[in-house]
This record gives sequence, structure tokens and C-alpha cells, in this order.
Amino acid sequence: MSEVTAKTPWKDYMGDVPMHIDYFDGSMFEALEKIAKQYPNAIAFDFMGKSTTYRQMIQKIEICAKSLRTLGVREGDKVTIAMPNCPQAIFFFYATNLIGGIANMIHPLSAEKEIEFYLNESESVVAITLDQFYSKFERIRKNTKVVNLVIARIRDELSAPLKAGYMLTEGRKIKKIPEDAPVILWPDFLRLSKCCFYNYKVPRKGNDPAVILYSGGTTGTTKGIVLTNKNFNALGQQVIAANQMFRPGDKMLAAMPLFHGFGLGVCVHTMLSQGGRCILVPRFTPQSYAKQIVKYRCNFIAGVPTLYEALLRLPSMDDADLSCLKGVFSGGDSLSIELKKKFDKFLYDHKASIQVREGYGTTETVTACCLTPSHMYKEGSIGLPFPDTYIKIVEPGTDKELPYGQEGEILLSGPTVMKEYMKHPDETAQTLRTHEDGLTWVYTGDLGTMDEQGFVYFKGRAKRMIISSGYNVYPAQLENILDAHKFVQMSCVIGVPDSYKMQKVKAFVKLVPGTPADDTTKQAIMDHCRKHIAKYAMPYDIEFRAEMPKTLVGKVAYRILEEEELSKIAAQNGANK
Repeated sequence: MSEVTAKTPWKDYMGDVPMHIDYFDGSMFEALEKIAKQYPNAIAFDFMGKSTTYRQMIQKIEICAKSLRTLGVREGDKVTIAMPNCPQAIFFFYATNLIGGIANMIHPLSAEKEIEFYLNESESVVAITLDQFYSKFERIRKNTKVVNLVIARIRDELSAPLKAGYMLTEGRKIKKIPEDAPVILWPDFLRLSKCCFYNYKVPRKGNDPAVILYSGGTTGTTKGIVLTNKNFNALGQQVIAANQMFRPGDKMLAAMPLFHGFGLGVCVHTMLSQGGRCILVPRFTPQSYAKQIVKYRCNFIAGVPTLYEALLRLPSMDDADLSCLKGVFSGGDSLSIELKKKFDKFLYDHKASIQVREGYGTTETVTACCLTPSHMYKEGSIGLPFPDTYIKIVEPGTDKELPYGQEGEILLSGPTVMKEYMKHPDETAQTLRTHEDGLTWVYTGDLGTMDEQGFVYFKGRAKRMIISSGYNVYPAQLENILDAHKFVQMSCVIGVPDSYKMQKVKAFVKLVPGTPADDTTKQAIMDHCRKHIAKYAMPYDIEFRAEMPKTLVGKVAYRILEEEELSKIAAQNGANK
């Protein structure tokens, strides 16, 4: 048996998906440029009714690149992008890549202290955000190395009729930026390109760092994950190879956020580097998602299980014709067997000829590296690896491979594996390990099994983590923030089952002696949390406890608190019947 055959028991079940691909070795921008030369007049993306062709997109990226160079951004400099899915974010992202910079992608709804951490951790010299987030950046800017702050506005990329309507509705709610604010507004930023005449394009190779995404890794401590041009370009080629029904011009609903590997890697870069068309959704709600699917007759949609749960309940989808769909992908959290059955029926009832396909991956591999084949489904499985991607199951923390069907730690290897954790060499060495087979493997901290046909089954997380609406929330981080408040002696954060978010965050707090357990105290702690915790990770409730349950070694027994909450929910459900 050859080495490759031994590592790829799934090779006979891949259908028409190739086992190996020749990967493009240039930059992410060059991948776009190549496709733009093939399809210059094809639409690259749509944003709130306005379409941008590939030729127009490349021209705007080059203008942005010249402006960034005028601001002094050089090869290897970090540029922070805290933006929703909108044209300025696309232009800025690829312009940073074109001049050899590294894009530091962060959630625009991050709390002030989180933004400060991301800017300092990356040592960013320039940042871009929307006008509505200006005040957060301005309050912490003096504590960072950011020299120039670019402020974009949604209205700057709208067509004239839409701009007028926007200014009368959403635009009116945004607090006006002071005229003397030390920022560069988007139109002024673009004009800076006129001061750059040459020498702004920096040649970059596949293995050069290109993007920083953030994750808790296997320890739950926030770390910047450094990803390369090849990581993203390979992902784009793999996704298309695993979806042979794709054709240039096919439309992908890009609602997953750009600071997330799924949104940036699959919904945007895969499409733009392969000739697809992105439908950019700046503010994600189930209603906006549903509306765009129908309006643009999207061919591909991607989302987290909570999204598909919400779509099932939307009256606006009752008469929707979904026969346009070629691919529906679920990631970011486990798709329950029951929800898959419900959503597959929903697709069938709305004239779609396909089923939802579950994938799996980690930010350490950009995003998905495993997907249910289009021609074959096994109940409970997260599918087969992408081309050139290997998965094996080992005894946790070791390199000892386990027999088929036995549960162990999921390890990943392939062309999308990260370069490193930024400034964390010890954790990089712990997570990336080279085995005797010569491959570098990512230790995911996730538990699973593999059957004899190579199908992988996700069984749970070895690390303590909450997944709320597809976002990873690390209890240890939140507990550190809570414990820093003067009223808090000890805290514990757990995930509580929720029909919409899958899990929501709840905090338990033991107060400093003498502190009243009243609403005023709770409000003070909540206000502290809002300053330090992103909206998606905010506790929905804080429960005060005189004592916390403890394990035998004296740690807070968070599993007991989880069991108590489950018992309450079960009792409540019983009472409602």
C-alpha cells in the first residue's frame, strides 16, 4: 500500500473531486488580477443594489494601494480593518495585500479594550473603520501605534437614489464626526493616490504572511493567527474543486463577516479568485439574508446552524423559489441531525434540488478543510477532507494514530495550515507539530472519529468553549474580565442552550463581602463588561451566588452549573406542556 493510499482511505469516495491540485504561488491580489483579466466585465460584487465589475474592482484596489503607500505603509506593516461586508473593506483588504502589508481583521463591534488589544498586538500603523465606530477608536487611539485612522461611510459607496434614502433613515442615526477630528475620510483617502506615481506594487509569494485572524486556539487565550497568501488561494481552489457544479458568474451570498475565516475565505476570496459574484450583506439578520437569496437568486449560501434555524421560521420565505441553489453549506458549529432533516425538507419544499452540506475546520486552517460530498451523505458526519488535506485521529496530545471508529483528537494537515500564532512561539510549537510522515499537523483540541471510508465525525471539544450564533466565546477570557471588577470576588461563565443562538452566555458571580446583590451592582458589572466584551459574547444574565460549587482540587465546577441550568430548562419545558 502506498503512503498516500494509507493516508487517504477516502480517495475512492471523492466522486469527481480531484485528490491533488497545482496551487497558485502568487499573492491574493494577483489571484484576483488573473481572474479580472479573464472576466473584466463580469460583476465581482453587488452592494445594496450597486454592482461593481472585476475591472472596476481592480482599479479601485490600485487607487487604495497608492493611497496606503502615500500614508507610508510599507512591506510587512500591519493594517487593521474593522469593517462590515462592504466595498471599502474589499478594496482596502486587497490594497494592503498589493503593497505587501498584512491585513489585521477584527470585529467592528468589538469592545474598546478589545480593539486596543488588537491594535497593539498587531502593532498596526493604519486602521479603517466605519463612521459609527469612530468614537471607540478615538478613545483608545492614544494608547496604540496607529498613525492614520481612515473613516469610511456606507453612503460613500451607494448609488445616488439609495444614498438619499439612506441619509434620511439609517444615516441620520449616526453621530456626526467632529470637523477637526484627526481622521482621513474615505473620499480624501482616495485622493491621496494622486501623490503616488510608482513603486507601490510589492511582489509577494505564496508563503508570505498576508492576514491575521483571531481565535482562542486550544487554550482559550486570544491570539493572532498568521495566514499566508497560499493559505487563502489554496482554500479558494479547494472549495471550487469540491464543488464541481460551480461556474464563473455564480452568485454567493456573502453575509458571513470578513473578520471570520468562513466569511473572508469562502464567501469572499474563494468567489473573487475564481470568477464568482459576491452579494455583500453589511448588516446580517435572518430577514436581510432571506431577502437577498430571493432577490439575487443566489447559487451558493453559507451560514451557521442558527441562521438555518431562523430561516425555517420566517414568513417571508413561505413562497420563496430556491431552485437556483447549487450549494448550501453549514459551518461554525455542529449541525444537529434533527435540524439537517428539517432544513433539507425546507429546501425540498421550496423547489431546491440539493441538501445542506456540513463542513468542519478551524481558523488555524483559515476555515473549512472538510466537507460533506455533494453525492454522498452519512448521518452525523462532517464529511471528507478537501484535496491535499489530511485528517487523522490520535490519542489526545500524542502522535499515536487510533483505529477507525475510536474517539481521539482531530489533527489536520494541508496547504491551508497557518504560519504561526503571532508572538506566541511556544503555543505555535504546541499546536503545529511535524510527524515522522513529514507533514505538519494542527492539533485542534477537538474530538472525533473516522470510519473506514474516511468520513469524519465530530464528537465534541476537548477545550472549554461556548459557540453562540457561530462565534467562539472563551469562558476563561470573560471570567478574567469579570474578576477584574472591584465588586467581583470570583466568577464562572457557562453556555446555556438557546433555540436561536444554540448557546447563550450566562455569568455566575460571587461578590466581594459587603457588596449588595442587587440590580445596581448587577448594572455596574454589566457596564464594565460592555467596555471589555464584544456584543456577541456579552452575558445575557448575571446570577449572584453566595458560594460557587467546587471540584475536588478546588476549581469552580462549571459542569455542575451547566447541569443546574439544563435541569431548570427541562423543568420549565415540562411545565409549559
